[in-house]
Amino acid sequence: MEKSINVLALDFGASSGRAIIGNFDGKKIRLKEIHRFANEPVNLLGTMYWDILRLFHDIKVGLVKSKQYGDIKSIGIDTWGVDFGLLDENGKLLDNPVHYRDARTKGMMDKAFDKIDKEVFYQITGNQFMEINTVFQLMALKQYRPEILNRAETMLLIPDLLNYFLSGKKVTEYTIASTTQLLDAVDKKWSSEIIENLNLPKKIFTEIVKPGVKIGTLKQDICDELGLNKMDVIAVAGHDTQSAMVAVPTQEDDFIFLSCGTWSLLGTELDKPIINEKSQQFNITNEGGVNNKTSFLKNIIGLWLIQESRRQWIREGKEYSFGELEQMALNVGDVNAFIDTDDEEFIPAGNIPQKIKNYCEHTGQYVPKDEAEIVRVIDQSLAMKYRFALEQIEQCTGKKYTSINMIGGGIQSKLLCQLTADICGRKVIAGPVEATVMGNIALQLVSLGVITDLKQARQIIANSENVTVYEPRNCEKWERIYKKVKEQILC
Repeated sequence: MEKSINVLALDFGASSGRAIIGNFDGKKIRLKEIHRFANEPVNLLGTMYWDILRLFHDIKVGLVKSKQYGDIKSIGIDTWGVDFGLLDENGKLLDNPVHYRDARTKGMMDKAFDKIDKEVFYQITGNQFMEINTVFQLMALKQYRPEILNRAETMLLIPDLLNYFLSGKKVTEYTIASTTQLLDAVDKKWSSEIIENLNLPKKIFTEIVKPGVKIGTLKQDICDELGLNKMDVIAVAGHDTQSAMVAVPTQEDDFIFLSCGTWSLLGTELDKPIINEKSQQFNITNEGGVNNKTSFLKNIIGLWLIQESRRQWIREGKEYSFGELEQMALNVGDVNAFIDTDDEEFIPAGNIPQKIKNYCEHTGQYVPKDEAEIVRVIDQSLAMKYRFALEQIEQCTGKKYTSINMIGGGIQSKLLCQLTADICGRKVIAGPVEATVMGNIALQLVSLGVITDLKQARQIIANSENVTVYEPRNCEKWERIYKKVKEQILC
């Protein structure tokens, strides 16, 4: 290979995005963040939208800034799951993509079960039932704005939509397709049975491509506008969870991962899906991964609770940084109050601190009185939820896992990492922070032929990043507390 190679990763989270240069010298991947931007929803006339045009503008800004780093071989995009844009017959965007937290999907899941048996639905997709899923969004569109769906020629999920803007190619990457609850988990194809039973238009679903496939090159008009040379547009693992999975720094076949960001996703990597009565009972999802792997995982509301709390405090004139909030929670010590982080009360945007106080009051617990105690309750409760999900995963796989590979932005909270080790009673191996970006970049390098496969990618990432190990403490105390919380709050 050349002495070194540069690629560009665009990583979109639910609250911000980054453009990051990945430089690979044959041994290590080094990262350089060149552009960071907000990704804030826009509420307009009762609907919550993503500002997709502004996001594409920020992609262009990232591309322009990348020029100072020399030749960029490729670009890859990863985003959150489930959301999409619709194109008309001329390839024009019909409407801004709607945010998964919009209220339009309320009640759609029950309507779907009237048309297709819930058990059959799960047997086909292996997906965790959540009202935010693409299938229920499409049902809502069919009910409330049928004129838009009738005009649609193509549906593209967010990373595929942005790839289309860059390359002109309309395809759907496999991992992001697996978040829709419209994909057959075994055949890895769109499920005709679900599409037909729910009377959704077949024509809008495009060809599914594997992660790591080159889908085209940067369009000439964009090259001319920005003064760029051609570069490959690569469909990396479009779902950010699966890009992060690539970066788990392990060589073991059996491991637990915890991708911790706005959402927390806890699970393991399998050769094939687990779809049975127990996995359905636990509402565990089978998500498509790289190299035909399956991520068997639970979606758990994550740092959204702290992010949204911070937004509320800022509205009240209290400008805390995340670091300040963590230190405050660390200083306050344990708080004898817990919430079910996945309770439907905490899904919509709003005054999360007040919702937490209300929840604690309604469940007869101590009511946290200030910001420090609110953050402490969130961190403790997340760790409890991780333990609960881990036990469900172990019941389904029949395996016992002795450690947790914790990756993503959430590991910057040492408090959350230590509480996870303490409450789960397992060693936590934390790192890398930039797991999603690392995985995105590694898949581009695999596509370009400079890294051989997933195993080598994980070894290179392990060589490139430091990890921190947290050993469990006070296990007997937390075991007693967990049993009580499990019985009273989580079950």
